[in-house]
Amino acid sequence: MWSGGAWRAALSRVPCGRRAQSAQARLRDILERELEGIRDAGTWKSERVITSRQGPHIHVDGVSGGILNFCANNYLGLSSHPQVIEAGQQALEEFGAGLSSVRFICGTQSIHKDLEAKLARFHRREDTILYPSCFDANAGLFEALLTPEDAVLSDELNHASIIDGIRLCKAHKYRYRHLDMADLEAKLQEAQKHRLRLVATDGAFSMDGDIAPLQDICRLASQYGALVFVDECHATGFLGPTGRGTDELLGVMDQVTIINSTLGKALGGASGGYTTGPAPLVALLRQRSRPYLFSNSLPPAVVACASKALDLLMENNAIVQSIAAKTQRFRSKMEAAGFTISGVAHPICPVMLGDARLASRIADDMLKRGIFVIGFSYPVVPKGKARIRVQISAVHSEEDIDRCVEAFLEVGRLHRALP
Repeated sequence: MWSGGAWRAALSRVPCGRRAQSAQARLRDILERELEGIRDAGTWKSERVITSRQGPHIHVDGVSGGILNFCANNYLGLSSHPQVIEAGQQALEEFGAGLSSVRFICGTQSIHKDLEAKLARFHRREDTILYPSCFDANAGLFEALLTPEDAVLSDELNHASIIDGIRLCKAHKYRYRHLDMADLEAKLQEAQKHRLRLVATDGAFSMDGDIAPLQDICRLASQYGALVFVDECHATGFLGPTGRGTDELLGVMDQVTIINSTLGKALGGASGGYTTGPAPLVALLRQRSRPYLFSNSLPPAVVACASKALDLLMENNAIVQSIAAKTQRFRSKMEAAGFTISGVAHPICPVMLGDARLASRIADDMLKRGIFVIGFSYPVVPKGKARIRVQISAVHSEEDIDRCVEAFLEVGRLHRALP
């Protein structure tokens, strides 16, 4: 056995280039074994290449003919709306390709402030702060707001960005069982010793298509002196009578303190996220939130596209009613056929299959029949909970939905995935 000194002496006689090469070889071996494990588990995620604009009808590299797209977050169909595209083009001409700066240096333009004010009005909140993504908004909120004197209580199935954001803060952390109000109440009772108590939940849960019971959460928060934070990424623009989200849907807009949401789904589909809530909170985030302080400003074209999408939504919300009817059509037909669809009345319609390989094979066979869907497996969803997450858009026709259901029936029978 060599002593530490003898080992270091021997290593020093190995040329630096060879040592580096050896380290790189070890790294490559470790990575290849890890990747092989992912393949063996049937959870490998391939990326299909789209060669057209996003929309209900797309073209996919290597697949002949048009494809029906049933897995985009393009809930309102605005990602390729001509007025949204025109607004982006105009902003590109007037304000340039980007700011080459963060907001507090020289990265704030009039359109950034206009969009923040418009989002605050839309959500009926005091102020709004923009981020490059909602992942950044979630990463920037909890650390800036909560201290070791505080507590945060999080639904166990919250989005990964909420989980990661909470990890960054020094508050005491409580995790309650998914949608379990008795468990939340027990955790609130336990957390009474802390200065601030913040209940954090997704409004609509992206993997299961279920909706948080915000009325009960707000009631418990009021009873135990807590604040409520809701991530509305899969609700903004299409849930509620005017598309303002789950707090509007459930009648608690005045009881939710903080909302984080995205511009990258229903509101244009490009990029960007935001926090909206009390003006002092937004002011603090501008001073303390690290993703805001250290990330480039949103590009002008992205800001303009989202702003126009918001205008279209606020001018006419008939599209909100359209998506609800189409969602019900898909869910009822699939359930009548014998498929298990998770969630209730949300355009996210997870077709539950359980086995990762089965989900992947069914998704591949659906593509052969002209339907673009993706199998979801670990670590995106828990092991044994693999699924195909179908997402309905307002711009899908009834014929599109019926064709998707028919393809599921054919492929489901082929793989014996139906009872």
